[in-house]
Amino acid sequence: MKRPSPRLIIILAAAFVVIGVVRWLTLPKPVAVVVQEVARGRVESTIANTRAGSVEACQRTKLSTILGGRIEVLAVKEGDKVKKGQLLMKLWNDDQKAQQTLADTQVVQASRQVDEACTVAANAIRDADRTTKLYRDGFVSISAEQAARAGAEAKQAACETAKAAVNQAKARLAATRVEQGRTVLYAPFAGTVAKIVGEVGEYSTPSPPGVPTPPAIDLIDESCLYVTAPMDEIDAPKIAVGQPVRIKMDAFGKREFPGKVRRIAPYVTAVEKQARTVEVEVDFDKPGDIDGLLVGYSADVEIVLAVKDDALRVPTAAIQEGGKVLLLNPDSGELEERMIKTGIANWEYTEVLDGLQAGERIVTSLEREGVKAGAQAKADTAAAN
Repeated sequence: MKRPSPRLIIILAAAFVVIGVVRWLTLPKPVAVVVQEVARGRVESTIANTRAGSVEACQRTKLSTILGGRIEVLAVKEGDKVKKGQLLMKLWNDDQKAQQTLADTQVVQASRQVDEACTVAANAIRDADRTTKLYRDGFVSISAEQAARAGAEAKQAACETAKAAVNQAKARLAATRVEQGRTVLYAPFAGTVAKIVGEVGEYSTPSPPGVPTPPAIDLIDESCLYVTAPMDEIDAPKIAVGQPVRIKMDAFGKREFPGKVRRIAPYVTAVEKQARTVEVEVDFDKPGDIDGLLVGYSADVEIVLAVKDDALRVPTAAIQEGGKVLLLNPDSGELEERMIKTGIANWEYTEVLDGLQAGERIVTSLEREGVKAGAQAKADTAAAN
């Protein structure tokens, strides 16, 4: 058999090399993926508010006088600390003071009329008693005795009428004092004056129900603060009084403050074009440690429903629809799809009950192009670091 010529061997070898290079060039390049090892750690089940919450005061009142009038006295200024019962503001009420003075004199006059009428009545009763004795002894007629007794009773009635007039005068005096109370504001509790609307000499208008009139004085009790936040109605059945809470406020950056659920509203709030929510109130565990905490700060609330400290966990973002994850096979370099059974979860980590083992590497960069089951991949160590 004739051996192939060296030239033919060279041509065939070159052809094989070209084919190999072409195949190598046309093979899909491995996709660079970020992977993370499945490990054990802390997993929490949490829920958060749907819209920003707010820091509120346990006691806050917006005060206005019952009557309108010109401001005569402003006993405080914005930022003042006040005690319960302290005078805050008084309107001009000289006319009411004049009515009180008149009522005072009427009480005095009515009291003197009582003295006069009751003295006359007492004297008439004594005269009637003497006339009765004389009638029994036969010295006067029955008509004289009856006339004396009737006169005494009339005088006694006049005495009682005078006493009633005193009570009436006192009631009128009390009414004038009540009327003056409509023009003054006293602090219903100890607190801080947050805002004052109006100056001395200006007219202060009361705030009738249903009319958005600015109050004269806004008083806040800063000694007791809490957070109120709206939670989605779907999450409401999971919430219970006493559950631990983490509170974040924009004013304090990334700091978290511990707290507890203190109240769950017994009704659902429906706001147009917004999800139905349930209002939840949260207490700070240590409000005294928070310097600069102000009423009105926006706040976010994260309620902790359950906690596991040594759970097999994966990043929540690595789980695809249907409870699937992608693993990087260390031997073949191929991405494999795996179904897993999950437990408690939050936005950061999810507990794995079945389907994975510690040490396996799952893909977390699902958003990258070409990341799918069956694709060749390699770990992107630079992105992982």
